[in-house]
Amino acid sequence: MLAAVSGATGFIGAAVIRKLLADGRRVRALVEPRAPTRNLDALPTAAVERVPVDVCDFDGMKRALAGCTAYYHLAAIYKLWLPDPRAIYRVNVEGTTTSLLAAQAAGVGRVVYTSSIAAVGLRPDGRPSDETVEFNLWDIANEYLLTKMLSERIALRFAAVLPVVVVNPAFPFGPGDVAPTPTGKIILSILRGEVPAVSPGGFCAVDVDDVAAAHVAAEARGRVGERYVLGNHNVTFEAFCEKVAEIGGVKAPRLRIPGFIGRGVAMGMEAWSDHVSHEEPRATAKGIAYLQRNVWFDNTKARTELGLPDTPLADSIRRAIAWFRDNGMV
Repeated sequence: MLAAVSGATGFIGAAVIRKLLADGRRVRALVEPRAPTRNLDALPTAAVERVPVDVCDFDGMKRALAGCTAYYHLAAIYKLWLPDPRAIYRVNVEGTTTSLLAAQAAGVGRVVYTSSIAAVGLRPDGRPSDETVEFNLWDIANEYLLTKMLSERIALRFAAVLPVVVVNPAFPFGPGDVAPTPTGKIILSILRGEVPAVSPGGFCAVDVDDVAAAHVAAEARGRVGERYVLGNHNVTFEAFCEKVAEIGGVKAPRLRIPGFIGRGVAMGMEAWSDHVSHEEPRATAKGIAYLQRNVWFDNTKARTELGLPDTPLADSIRRAIAWFRDNGMV
């Protein structure tokens, strides 16, 4: 019952490992060379075997997956802006293809591929999307959305020759967001007073440990070739800011601005990063445009077939804030 996990040092990857260990499984953590291992350092070394490997190295991945009954592919770059987009295509698209080829060659019995709600489209009438809605966000798709959509298509094609189940996490929150991810940065920005105003729109939130539990359930009883939306709370951006401010003991942003102003400000930040600072902007135009469309989802399939847990949103926010503060990130 040895399970391999790529992206093992990341936010969701480490949570999946913790869940596997809680279930009594042995884990082989596939660690990107030179990646910080902070999320793994507190885990029992006897139960977690670390293997440094590049997910784009076929021979290395084949060796890393030898003897594994299951493979959780979570390795991905989750960034909304990069000075050079080649890296995100290499890891997210090429890494998925290479890893699944290696899993096939190694005879892995089950693969759980971590996609994203970014690969799922939005309904034109505003109703929450489910797994049947195809990607349709070409006008606002950044490199992250495009690579997750492309890599998910690859994973679903592999399901014809390899037992692959796809999961699509929503915006995860909770402890262990070391990067931090773009979702974690939402909380940090509110706590730091860096969100002076809110505009229309919202997103679907989920606790990182609920996502991890659904991953393990997908290995056990997910249907091959199917995808499962892992999200619990459809919330407006304004309501989320107010909840974070309330729990964190800070002032919530009170200024409300039209969507086009928010996109314009983000466009200016992005232009400054592209041409002057070459550092990641606080927001990007396409990222803001995505959030302004009410990115809401229907989790019926994951609840019914995987037993997706439902941690209250306030609890997830509280745990995330406590972890950020305990680790000196606020």
